[in-house]
Amino acid sequence: MAKKENDDASQTFHALVERADRKFGRVRDLPLYGRAPQNHYFQKVFKAYMRLWKYQQENRSKLVDSGLKRWEIGEIASRIGQLYFNQYMRTSEARFLVEAYVFYEAILERKYFDARGSGKPKVDVGVRFKELRFYARFLLVALIFNKVDMVRLLAERIKGLVDDSKTNFRETNFKEWKLVVQEIFRFMEVDTAFTNVRPLRYCALFDSHPASRPYLARFHAKKIVKFRDALLTSYHKSEVKFAELTLDTYRMMQCIEWEPSGSFFQKHPVESVYQKHPVESNENGTVIDHSGAASGLIDINMAADLTDPTLPPNPRKAVLYRPSVTHFLAVMATICEELPPESIVLVYLSASGKAACSNLSQAESSGESRKSSKDKVVSGVYSTEKSSGPESHCNGKRESSDYYDNYLWLGPRGYGGSNALYPGDIIPFTRRPLFLIIDSDSSHAFKVLHGAERREPAALFLSPLKPAFKNLSAV
Repeated sequence: MAKKENDDASQTFHALVERADRKFGRVRDLPLYGRAPQNHYFQKVFKAYMRLWKYQQENRSKLVDSGLKRWEIGEIASRIGQLYFNQYMRTSEARFLVEAYVFYEAILERKYFDARGSGKPKVDVGVRFKELRFYARFLLVALIFNKVDMVRLLAERIKGLVDDSKTNFRETNFKEWKLVVQEIFRFMEVDTAFTNVRPLRYCALFDSHPASRPYLARFHAKKIVKFRDALLTSYHKSEVKFAELTLDTYRMMQCIEWEPSGSFFQKHPVESVYQKHPVESNENGTVIDHSGAASGLIDINMAADLTDPTLPPNPRKAVLYRPSVTHFLAVMATICEELPPESIVLVYLSASGKAACSNLSQAESSGESRKSSKDKVVSGVYSTEKSSGPESHCNGKRESSDYYDNYLWLGPRGYGGSNALYPGDIIPFTRRPLFLIIDSDSSHAFKVLHGAERREPAALFLSPLKPAFKNLSAV
């Protein structure tokens, strides 16, 4: 009788796992940009995992008797943490980032993937890969959450696991995980300069007091626009990155979000969770989980009170890793189309460029005296043809070619114009308020956008042609 009950519980459990995983796959595949209503998908998958988690809590002994492993519980909790992190990337709401961190840290503390906790002398290779993926996801969350000590701990854990895996699983190739270890240690080394200084995020402890913001209205001549959306991307040949987060976009993510302050800053949500559900160890070091949950009871509103009411919400952000030009323009079009009224979108582009010379600049560099009569005739014909267009120099305007001479590379150099992003490609999006940041050796090419906007004046923030720092290693 007991065996039948255990088997029934196991079948129900695995059916709930399948159902939750299917819903998780649908949410995971949704785009991380745009304002299309996706909350109902998130609520459905959340309810599925809440039902699954509650069931395994109520039937833990039966499931263990039927063969349930600790790593299976850890896998479910890891999925929930991943779900929260994806929701943070879609909405930029800090509470989802906090929840993801809480779940991942609880998995780490309870050692769900530890082979010693499972009672086996050696974990199989499939569970080892799950453990490595868990550490990598947790590290990314800790990195964005600016938990420096945890990032170092996780980096050492991943390195130790990879070294151990190469010894114990000689028949398996861990080359990709070696690259992951190299990436994170390189990332940490380069970003060390910002470890002991003020946060990159806007912080009330260092910056102007929130009460002073209304007085800034007098600097706006016509209207006030709100910072609602951001598009961040970079494409360089050898970028410092971890996973699909480059150092450039990571720092920009920090800059456009609010640093916890005020009532938010004084709270300690992660620690309080463990105080509710303590973890003990027996004599042989095996972890005993009294709560049966990774971070206490799953509650979507658990961190709702962590929002600081004195600060405006973080802008939604789309972080693109090495996008094609067409994909970049498609995402930008979606964001501009769904931009709320009286709002502005920030676009950050970091890429190498090419400063191609136009016919006009070539003529100026060579000098009028060096032109032949044939050149003058050809130039005259070219100017005549151009004068019929709206961008003619005869009317005191730029040539239309000025918008398509220089460009940024969003792709391998060998593929030509299909990977070139021109200043002229940005002009259609100036129908909406736009703040453009170009970090490139060809940033000056985007000056041509000034005066060419289709409706709203665009704010341009262009990097200098020459580095302003004497010690480039400290940047």
